[in-house]
Amino acid sequence: MIPHNERLIFENLFVLELANNHWGDLERGLKIVRDFAAVARNNSVRAAIKLQFRDVDSFIHPSYKGTQTRYIKKTEDTELTTSDFKILIDEITECGCIPMATPFDEISVDLCQALDLPIIKVASSDITSWTLLDKISSLNRPVIISTGGATEKDIDDCVFFFEQKNIPLAINHCVSLYPSEDSELELNQIDYLREKYPNHVIGFSSHEMTDWKNSMLISYGKGVRTWERHIDIEGQVSKYCSLPQQIDEWFKAFHKAQEMCGGSVSSRRSVSSKERKYLDELVRGVYAKNDLEKGRAISQDDIFLAIPLQDGQLSCREVQ
Repeated sequence: MIPHNERLIFENLFVLELANNHWGDLERGLKIVRDFAAVARNNSVRAAIKLQFRDVDSFIHPSYKGTQTRYIKKTEDTELTTSDFKILIDEITECGCIPMATPFDEISVDLCQALDLPIIKVASSDITSWTLLDKISSLNRPVIISTGGATEKDIDDCVFFFEQKNIPLAINHCVSLYPSEDSELELNQIDYLREKYPNHVIGFSSHEMTDWKNSMLISYGKGVRTWERHIDIEGQVSKYCSLPQQIDEWFKAFHKAQEMCGGSVSSRRSVSSKERKYLDELVRGVYAKNDLEKGRAISQDDIFLAIPLQDGQLSCREVQ
């Protein structure tokens, strides 16, 4: 069984990641926080808004700083100060969301601690980065890992590592293609992860660019209970990012999935009086084919079964 506290932490948690740290623009970041927090409130969901922490001085080798390599340029262009992050985290909290971050280096883990972030995310690229994982574990805070591109052994080793330290852990199915086509989502991997790691909440980190409904319905039905998407607002928007109206659709699909899936998975459902009444109207009563003498033993040849069943009448349920 999943520990009770682990369920409380991860169950029905939506993680909204500010893509590319909102291009390093603090005011843009604050608007993203406010817009998406409003969508979360309007849909009555529990949402975390997640930042990306990189210590640029140590994350990029000095010899490569200022080059046009894609990820180096993006990292340098979107750099924020600690005070910028503090402002954003205060705003996330003020707006009623949970502040989170993905630290990509050990110094950034210290920033997570300094800013007192309650949940830490491990990116797919770092699921086997053991110096980073060890540093993260030293915070003794709940962790969500993404499994994009990882081997079975990679995931096993990472899960075992956090289990040995008794750190609450959620495991996200993830395909690290940005964006992902519907045919690339591999949603059956959710079943694989749930069977292999039954003691953990299984999540879905999604990057598809065409759908904000169907994958939610399917993933919820398969047992996913925490989700992640990249978010942004109008302007310079990556194809794998979701706009506020799309996240609104996503949240509504979640509520529809809850409605359709209904109650318990561990016991037989309670049958409503409405359903019982409907079925009772189809129960056949026992009717005599001919007039019968009082005291006569009745055989199958003397009766037939038909609706309606009348009050006090013998029914087909009593005939063998």
